[in-house]
Amino acid sequence: MEGDCHGGITRKSDSRMLKQYKRNTEVRNSRQLSVLSVEELVEVAGVMGIPEVKPEWVGANLVLSGIPALTLLPPSTRLQFPSGAMIVVDAENHPCRYPADIIARQHPEQKKGFVAAAMHKRGIVGWVEAEGIIRTGDPVTIWIPPQRIYAYA
Repeated sequence: MEGDCHGGITRKSDSRMLKQYKRNTEVRNSRQLSVLSVEELVEVAGVMGIPEVKPEWVGANLVLSGIPALTLLPPSTRLQFPSGAMIVVDAENHPCRYPADIIARQHPEQKKGFVAAAMHKRGIVGWVEAEGIIRTGDPVTIWIPPQRIYAYA
């Protein structure tokens, strides 16, 4: 996503990576974009008791509909679009306080409600594997890799 603050091949490591790297270590950017679900945004708003949670309030780059439990798509799932654009899922995007602060500006009574309401419903972060144009209404093909449980964790 050209011009987006999360764009680029690399990024500085942050608080999510403190166990692996010192802060600001240059690492591969697997969080190039944030993908959210229309249905999950509606669920979060309902739990919070507010009319809506706008995608821009929670940092969405792309909003999809019709994919049940989008946030729970496993890592390495690929989202393919008609133009050939391909997004690879890195991980669930856990809710944090920054969107909570934005929502609280609109709904002051909800200062702390977002994080709990959006757990496992805030979408995914991923990276662009193949460039292309994604248009409103484009269908998306989901490629889910084989899943195995690692018994030694």
